[in-house]
Amino acid sequence: MTVTHTEAPSAYPPTTEFARNANATAELYREAEEDRLAFWEKQANRLSWQTPFSEVLDWSEAPFAKWFVGGKLNVAYNCVDRHVEAGNGDRVAIHWEGEPVGDSRTLTYSDLLAGVCKAANVLTDLGVVAGDRVAIYMPMVPEAIVAMLACARLGVMHSVVFAGYSAPALRARIEDAQATLVITTDGQYRRGKAVPLKEAVDEAVLGQDSVEHVLGEFDHGSAAVHGSALESAKGLGLAFGPAEFDQRLVGWGIELKQQLARGFGPAAPGC
Repeated sequence: MTVTHTEAPSAYPPTTEFARNANATAELYREAEEDRLAFWEKQANRLSWQTPFSEVLDWSEAPFAKWFVGGKLNVAYNCVDRHVEAGNGDRVAIHWEGEPVGDSRTLTYSDLLAGVCKAANVLTDLGVVAGDRVAIYMPMVPEAIVAMLACARLGVMHSVVFAGYSAPALRARIEDAQATLVITTDGQYRRGKAVPLKEAVDEAVLGQDSVEHVLGEFDHGSAAVHGSALESAKGLGLAFGPAEFDQRLVGWGIELKQQLARGFGPAAPGC
């Protein structure tokens, strides 16, 4: 039997037009090669720091490295707020195409900021504080991004669990993180079929000592999925639809600047 080996190229150089429009040019590589620490200092200063760093790299305990020593920043602020403050609030932050076909949404940076502030207020009302752990078990919907950014805003560690994982797999990750909160949806669409998620969460948190609340965004799935979604394991869950979600938030009047005064980033306008 004869085996034919086809030689494949070892490199795929970009076209001239593509290279011309690239963010990383040859000059950028040259700059990094000449002085790597000065290069990374310059790149880091493109972000907004609550507390500036005092040293780019501490290599005194090699091979353990400490980058941007002494610096503090808020990831959510850098991802969202500063773009609104710069006058880019009406620019598109997320364009989402979901299922079924035709289900789409466009969120501007201002929309995203409002959603993240609301979600952060929800977490605070539930007693979630910096250093707590949250498991996020959601499909690829904008609310998942909002949940992640809300956690980052408050200094809350979050474990993002793939929504295709089974209840035992979710349970293992909840136990590993000792999560106090699970954020999920009633279900998801996968290849046009409505698949429940909340049932897996109910099974995963049953008997869990660490989980105090199950927070649900119930608007993703069929009517059959909704039926089981309104029951939460251990009597600890919160189940409400999008309209109720907004009504709860309007009445709270919790200012995010009070939360962030704990030292996890600059206060955000409009929160």
